[in-house]
Amino acid sequence: MRLAHTMIRVRDIERSLDFYCGFLGLREVRRHTIGDEATLVFLADQDDHYFIELTHNHDGRDYELGTQFGHLAFTVDDLDQIIEKVVENGWWYRSSKPEANTPYIFIHDPDGYDIEILETRA
Repeated sequence: MRLAHTMIRVRDIERSLDFYCGFLGLREVRRHTIGDEATLVFLADQDDHYFIELTHNHDGRDYELGTQFGHLAFTVDDLDQIIEKVVENGWWYRSSKPEANTPYIFIHDPDGYDIEILETRA
């Protein structure tokens, strides 16, 4: 058994695509519109190992993130470079404690989902 994808609801599909594709480097692999109801956009990493489904409801209804969802995590080779981009964009972030074995930061996506970015060391 393999994990297929994780679905998250988004308020503004283009703003979310700018964040997930433009900033995080994912790419759109499939888009499906369900009539007037919703648009589903599937994103993948460069190796197609994992998919995130962004779901935008067309009816404009809002939603709450709730307290049950934790975060999505991504790995990078150079965390300092990511932090520079985060600061350039004026985004909030929280960094790991100095004693952490793996450096990381948490940021928020456009809808307020927590995103963890970890540095992988070669």
